[in-house]
Amino acid sequence: MTIATRPAGYAGTLALTALTPIVWGSTYAVTTEFLPPDRPLFTALTRALPAGLVLLALTRTLPRGAWIGRAAVLGVLNIGAFFPLLFVAAYRLPGGVAGVLGAVAPMFALGLATVLLAELPTRRKVLAGVIGVLGVALVVLRGSAELDLAGVVAGLAGAASMAAGTVLTKKWGRPDGVGPLAMTGWQLTAGGLFILPLAVVIEGAPPALDAQAIGAYLYLGIIGTAVAYWLWFRGISRVPATSVAFLGLLSPMSAAVIGWIALGQALTPLQILGLAIALTGTVLGQMPSKTPVPAPVAAAPAVSRPPAMVGAPR
Repeated sequence: MTIATRPAGYAGTLALTALTPIVWGSTYAVTTEFLPPDRPLFTALTRALPAGLVLLALTRTLPRGAWIGRAAVLGVLNIGAFFPLLFVAAYRLPGGVAGVLGAVAPMFALGLATVLLAELPTRRKVLAGVIGVLGVALVVLRGSAELDLAGVVAGLAGAASMAAGTVLTKKWGRPDGVGPLAMTGWQLTAGGLFILPLAVVIEGAPPALDAQAIGAYLYLGIIGTAVAYWLWFRGISRVPATSVAFLGLLSPMSAAVIGWIALGQALTPLQILGLAIALTGTVLGQMPSKTPVPAPVAAAPAVSRPPAMVGAPR
């Protein structure tokens, strides 16, 4: 699909979908400023399960047949595994290292889309992935960053889980008559139910919450999860999966800008350069390859074609 043949609403769909990683970028600041420390599974559970149950109640639609298993798989990949792995990486690694590991998700998506969707990776998109990781690294890495093996594995596994969920969401689509809101409810509920026993066994009883923490959880659950994932899955259904994956680069960029504006974290010239480079990679990841349109072939005169050959394949 070239730019000329894309529907007029394509740019609008991309813009709405891009709001999701921009909102996700606020998660770090909200978590560090308002939420109880060292409760990654409780935080993941609180983000996913209540929002999923609310959406199920609103849409009154449950998966049937093959979609029971598919919803469970997508829920685990996009939510149930991704959320805990994301928080494990965030707690065990400096934020910059975790951000860079998350930025490799488009590269995973390129590989998976080749296998599952027959979307061959173009040189432009591979270059966009490399540029995006480089830009994010300049924005979030610090010279004192330390590596923790378990954190690195969790960060890479989280990026791979999200990429696989994005590609499979595109491959399977949606059942007839089921909208993205219902699909979002299925996945959030399935992911939350996957996290629930882990949170109970590993972290025990919920922590005490003050008014700020309750407000933060409501923001993460409603805006950062229910609305954000609805826009994300809506975008996946309308544009190539790899294009959506590249929008994920906006998340660490958003986190850096929010840290600068809201938390007084100064941006160095090198970080500003990194923002520009990462944004370039994001935009480059949306651009299709230009495929030349073959010139129309003039039909041969009717009198020169034997009657027996009319309709024969060319």
